[in-house]
Amino acid sequence: MKLTFPYMGPILVYKKLLEMFGHEVVMPLKPTQRTFDLGTKYSPEFLCFPFKCVMGTYIEAMERGAEGVVTTGGDGSCRAGFYAEVHRRILKSLGWDVPFYVFDSFKLHPRAFLAQLSELKGAYSWTYLIKAIRLCYAIIAALDRLQARIRLLRPYEQHRGAFARLWNEIQEKFYHCSSRREVAELERAAGEWIAAVPRVAVDPARTVRIGIVGEIYVAMEGHANMELEEFLATLGVEVLNSQYISHWLDHKLHFIPWKTSYIRSILDRATPYLKIGLGGHDKENIAHMITFREHGADGIIHLMPFACLPELVTQSIIPRISKDLGIPILSIALDEQRGLANNHTRIEAFIDLVRNTKKLRAGSAQPS
Repeated sequence: MKLTFPYMGPILVYKKLLEMFGHEVVMPLKPTQRTFDLGTKYSPEFLCFPFKCVMGTYIEAMERGAEGVVTTGGDGSCRAGFYAEVHRRILKSLGWDVPFYVFDSFKLHPRAFLAQLSELKGAYSWTYLIKAIRLCYAIIAALDRLQARIRLLRPYEQHRGAFARLWNEIQEKFYHCSSRREVAELERAAGEWIAAVPRVAVDPARTVRIGIVGEIYVAMEGHANMELEEFLATLGVEVLNSQYISHWLDHKLHFIPWKTSYIRSILDRATPYLKIGLGGHDKENIAHMITFREHGADGIIHLMPFACLPELVTQSIIPRISKDLGIPILSIALDEQRGLANNHTRIEAFIDLVRNTKKLRAGSAQPS
């Protein structure tokens, strides 16, 4: 079967996993303005930006021959839990009646989860399935660790775009790994390649570090957030990002039930601000803000799709969090009305505020 999936995260790894079970993969194209236009045209107006981006991605994949979709769900007040069914109905109305394989929480829906896996694996054994998943998870986790390093070093590259080119090469090499041993060896080598990229010298006292939190799609994907991380790099800003696919897999799918996921390990920090999670990443993002402050973040940018219910909850608590943590926090709502110049101006002004705040703190900390 020709399968496709949303353009989010390490897409080459998803391709590798499906190919290991004999499926042909129609790779999703990186979303462009045409993708946004298609998604907006055929989506209900009130639905959030990630829904429209993914809708456009699916339509482009169907045009190129896709026969099925592999995706994930959501929970609580987050409308992502309805994405797959609404996407399926819209595609059917456009003439593409294709199956959707939706993977939600293994803990909440174990039978449905295993039934979907069984259908996708076909005649391959469960032992082979487990081996394939472990290999692809190891690749995803390694890529996440390497990307976290690049995010801190990118502002200092001597030649603009050096880390972006290296990152593409690293992902391609991981795609060809056939064992977890190869993954470990390649991760060590990739770490050396990252360290070898020429960088300008910088005074540690002048560095600025920003934490990015928010809904997973707009926080992770540059095409959905106006290439925020690249723009911050041009301003000389280090980045900590809250969203990684390996963390999501650990937290939502519970492949290792006796192991505490990273997200679960920090969630209690958010309890003074939000006693229960209402869906999406609301409580999780609050915990990340607190953790980022402990890891040296000088400011935080909160990204949310316009009218995202869980992130509206987070946004309403941000003034109190900012006051308690003593750092500036900027919240940006994103939708198909890009407003690039306006948002870049807001971000530049925010970074100036962060720099000045850090400078004032450093001055007041010096002995008189």
